[in-house]
Amino acid sequence: MGPLLLFTYTLLSSWRLLDAQSNNMITMVEDVRLSIEPRANVIRGTNVTLRCKAKVISYTQEMSRDYTIYKDNVIIFNDSSSSSQDFVYLLPDVRVSHTGKYSCEIKIDGNHKMSEANKLSVSGLSTPLLHLNQSVVSEGEELKVSCTAPGETGPIIFNFYVDSRERLERQVNSDQVEAKLFVDSVGIHQIHCTYTVLVTVYSFKSKESNIVSVSVKELSITPILEIFPQNKIYEGDSLNIFCSIRGLASSIEHARLILSQGNQILSHGETKINHSMFALAKDSGLVECRLFLGNIRKVATKTVSVTELFSAPTLTMSPAEVFEKEFVTLTCKSEHVASEKLSRKELTYTLDPPESLLILNDTGVFFGKALTYDLNYTCIAQAKGIIKRSKNLTVRPKVSVSSPKIVAIDRVVLGKPFKALCQSDTGSLPINYTLLKGREQVGTVSVKLPYQQALFTVTIDRPEDVNTYRCEAKNRDNEAHVSKSLNATVTVPLSRPSLTVIPVLPEISEGDHLFLICMVKGTPPVIFKWYRVGRESPLFTTNSEWNSSDFQIENLAKKDSGTYYCEALNFANNLVRSGPVTIEVRLALWKKAMIGGFSLLVVSVLVVVGVLCFRSKRDAAPRYDGMEGRVTNGTRASMVSLPTDISNRSSYSIPATV
Repeated sequence: MGPLLLFTYTLLSSWRLLDAQSNNMITMVEDVRLSIEPRANVIRGTNVTLRCKAKVISYTQEMSRDYTIYKDNVIIFNDSSSSSQDFVYLLPDVRVSHTGKYSCEIKIDGNHKMSEANKLSVSGLSTPLLHLNQSVVSEGEELKVSCTAPGETGPIIFNFYVDSRERLERQVNSDQVEAKLFVDSVGIHQIHCTYTVLVTVYSFKSKESNIVSVSVKELSITPILEIFPQNKIYEGDSLNIFCSIRGLASSIEHARLILSQGNQILSHGETKINHSMFALAKDSGLVECRLFLGNIRKVATKTVSVTELFSAPTLTMSPAEVFEKEFVTLTCKSEHVASEKLSRKELTYTLDPPESLLILNDTGVFFGKALTYDLNYTCIAQAKGIIKRSKNLTVRPKVSVSSPKIVAIDRVVLGKPFKALCQSDTGSLPINYTLLKGREQVGTVSVKLPYQQALFTVTIDRPEDVNTYRCEAKNRDNEAHVSKSLNATVTVPLSRPSLTVIPVLPEISEGDHLFLICMVKGTPPVIFKWYRVGRESPLFTTNSEWNSSDFQIENLAKKDSGTYYCEALNFANNLVRSGPVTIEVRLALWKKAMIGGFSLLVVSVLVVVGVLCFRSKRDAAPRYDGMEGRVTNGTRASMVSLPTDISNRSSYSIPATV
């Protein structure tokens, strides 16, 4: 039995232990596992992660670790890391060539262990692409061809086919191959290519052999773990742990012992370990006494349960919200105390940082004024050498809201809704803003986030109503601030304009200076436009700071006759139009006078001509010399006697015979 044991002890162990001569420390790699994420069977293009997880037991987890990744027992990557986190190796955008068995090995100070191999299977190939240097060749001419396997990796065999018959094969280590083909017959031929990715070599598996049974006997050697005290253990007690070997004396001298808790080595030795410690609640858990003898590993375990002497304190604040320089109370208390071992009077509390200026009023109660800045507080509870700290409590004193301001963020137009913004320059959230009209509350908005705004929709019917609105801001129960009255310019919409014409319509004549005056009621500035019916574009446009403006036409002409109107627009954005005015340009006065004078002249000429004609005819007739019964023909040479009954009728004449 002795030679067999000696032979067994000399076998290469997967659990090699290293004693660091400088610091008497030891490290043990207990387990290594390799996992494939997201899964072992994936399709082409998936991003795969190989995760190497090692369980290392040592005095410290801060040590150099050498990792090696294998594929089909061939090293593909190695690296060193001092982190205790999982080692990760990435296979981005995998291809079929990544199919294989992967494993991970870790080495720490000569201590090494390899994981079991996990197989990664990748399915899916890209469609090959064939390219010819020319589509027409002469008889006997060589044809240059290339075949590409897009994105594929690894050793690849390419095959070329002419009319579905294989003509050429090439093996390369890239995703493309070029070759020359000779087509020996005249006519049209179909050429294509395929490829094969070489993943693993072909293998043949035999039948199972005969079965032979073997019996393994257990060595009469075992680790012994003892923990004292055996009864209930409290924090602060002295905890003694003994790890030893019971068994064959000839075997013990080659054994090694490691005492550990979790991943932390407490102590190590050859035949016996005695470890003493000050018991703390965090020491509760499984304690292991490990025995290593060649390839043999045995473990004795016991659970240590350490009862808290007192629980970790909690720190609370009252009131839950406090404003700057207001009184605040911080209470520090351990909820649970092992009364059979400790009285609450023995438990002391302190506050960290000490410069907090809070005074200890009672056991664990601190009182004072809140600071003007944020501060992290921690409560420290202490008894019988045990010190425990509470979680941090951040006291953020709130800032009282400042007097708000109210402004109109839209243009204020009479009769139209606009937005009013209420805001304070300082103040901790949430802040309640209330819109007031006189003493009446119109609405309330609660601002809880920094980017929120207190906006109110307001409509006024009279310009003076704008000053009746105010804003109230409040972020605490007993204090509120009110803004000044809303101060904003009110835009009154325009009334329908009136178009006045100067001179008055009946008196408009050619050559006059015409004024078209457009007048409105409303808030300036006003944009005035004058139009003439029949023309789309305005005759004239002006921006006036007054409620009226004019358009002038100098030296009126007959062509200026027509129908005119004006339009007006202000910031109320309501376009108003006047009624139409028809203008008829009359002739100028001098033209009328000239026409009248010309007419009189023509009449005068006609009268003169008529008179002359009349006289000429009159001179040609016999004349009456004034003597009764006598008529002369102008020569007075002959006379004719008139009848007596007509001698006195001057309008009657008797033609004379000459």
